[in-house]
Amino acid sequence: MEKQGSTAIVTGASRGIGRAVAERLARAGWRVCVNYRVRRDCAEELCARLTGEGLEAMAFQADVSDRRAVESMVRAARERFGPVGLLVSNAGIAGQMQIQDVTDGDWERYFAVNVKGAFHTIQAVLPDMLHAHRGSIVTVSSMWGLRGASCEAVYSATKAALIGLTRSLALELAPSGIRVNCVAPGVVDTDMVRVLGQETLDALAEQTPLGRLGTPEDIAAAVAFLVGEEAGFVTGQVLTADGGFVV
Repeated sequence: MEKQGSTAIVTGASRGIGRAVAERLARAGWRVCVNYRVRRDCAEELCARLTGEGLEAMAFQADVSDRRAVESMVRAARERFGPVGLLVSNAGIAGQMQIQDVTDGDWERYFAVNVKGAFHTIQAVLPDMLHAHRGSIVTVSSMWGLRGASCEAVYSATKAALIGLTRSLALELAPSGIRVNCVAPGVVDTDMVRVLGQETLDALAEQTPLGRLGTPEDIAAAVAFLVGEEAGFVTGQVLTADGGFVV
C-alpha cells in the first residue's frame, strides 16, 4: 500500500469499520491517529495492541462536529507523527425514524456529525496535503446514500451529501495531487446495525446477492485499495462494497 504521507487519521475508529481500517493501515506502515468520541477504552485498547506489535498508533478524543476539537486532533497527530497524508472520514451516526417524527435537532445532529464532521476534518488536514502536493482522502458513505432507505431519510440524505462532496473535491484537489474517493458500504455486521435485531439482519443478508452481511474487514480492504498505489489513477469514485445489494 502506497504511503503518500506517514500519518493517517481515521475518524470514528474505536469500533466497527473505522477500527478495522485503522488496524489495516497501521499494519501497512502508516502512523495512525485513532479518533473516538466516547469509547476511549476501545480506542486505547486498539492502540496498545498495535504499539505492542511495534506499530505506531495514538488515540485522540474529538467530536468531529466540533471544529476546535478536530483542529486539536490534527495538530496533535502532526506533532507526534508528522504531516498528515491520509484521512479516512468514517465517523457517523445512524438511526431509523419516520420523517414526520424527525425534529430539527435530529436533522442538525445527523448533518453535524456525518457531513460537517467530514468538512471539518478535510479542512484541517488539507494544509499538509497541499504543501506536499499529494495526499489521499476517503469518505465513508453508504449504499443508502445511493438509493435511499425507508425510515432513514435523514441518514440517507447525509450519506448522499458525502458523495457529492467527494466528487466535487476530487475535481478541485486533483491539480494539487490529492485524490478523493468514497466507499459506500452495504449492511455491515457492526454494533451500529446489530440494534436492528437478528431477524432483520437475517432478512438483509438474504436480500444481499452474495448471501451474507459485510464485515468491517471487507470495508477496510476497499479503503486499502483506494489509498494504495494500485489506485493511483483513481479519484472522484464511489466504490460500493455491499455484496451486490445495489447494482
